[in-house]
Amino acid sequence: MTEQQGVCYTFETALEMALTMEQRCFRAFLQAIRTVKDRSAGMILKDAALEEIDHKQRLEKALIEGGIDPDEHLQKTMPLMHLDDLLKQQELNAEADSRQALAYVIHLKKNNLEFYDKLAKGCTGAPMAPIFQQLANDESLNLQKLEDLYEAHFLTEN
Repeated sequence: MTEQQGVCYTFETALEMALTMEQRCFRAFLQAIRTVKDRSAGMILKDAALEEIDHKQRLEKALIEGGIDPDEHLQKTMPLMHLDDLLKQQELNAEADSRQALAYVIHLKKNNLEFYDKLAKGCTGAPMAPIFQQLANDESLNLQKLEDLYEAHFLTEN
């Protein structure tokens, strides 16, 4: 599947693409949960997988209802530290610790945010653009929480 910059898909097609992306992300977390031995790393991955289930369910509900309730979602994008630029992206192995698991989750969530941002920007002016922007805003909040967690536990002040 090729994603082109500035393309606006139909509402249903875009939601189907988002469902596919969320499912891939869930499967990546599930595989990582089965791989890592560290309990705290497993808990981080489990929380991320459960969040993906929630996202997928909201997308499926949007397909049925034809939209997303704007009152349930964040109305603006949250500021990010862009830790994904600093953290090495790598697959997790059995010896991965919580720091590596959190970095892994941050990278996958950043990919999700970029996906929703592309959908929103590609549909600027179209009726579904605000829906995709809401999804991007929600994803930015999730990513901000992950970055805050990483900063609190793994980045020390000089």
